[in-house]
Amino acid sequence: MTPSIEVQKLTDESFQVTVNEGATKSTHRVTLRASDYDRLSSGGISAEELIRKSFEFLLEHEPKESILGRFNLMEIARYFPSFEGDIKQRISR
Repeated sequence: MTPSIEVQKLTDESFQVTVNEGATKSTHRVTLRASDYDRLSSGGISAEELIRKSFEFLLEHEPKESILGRFNLMEIARYFPSFEGDIKQRISR
């Protein structure tokens, strides 16, 4: 079963992400600086869509229970060095 990912904007740089998978869910608080959004997306998609695609990437690499509860989006690259290149490819599709 493919998890559903819901992204809710809380402030300009803060988002709540809920991952629903079957009968279970996880909730995460994610921050995204405007400069990181610009670098990753080149304005081609919304910040919410960038975060959703980033969670798709994460869920391909680890279960939702392993995703941190609170983090800056760019921390993903610390754990998965291929993140930036991969996310830019996903955006360009």
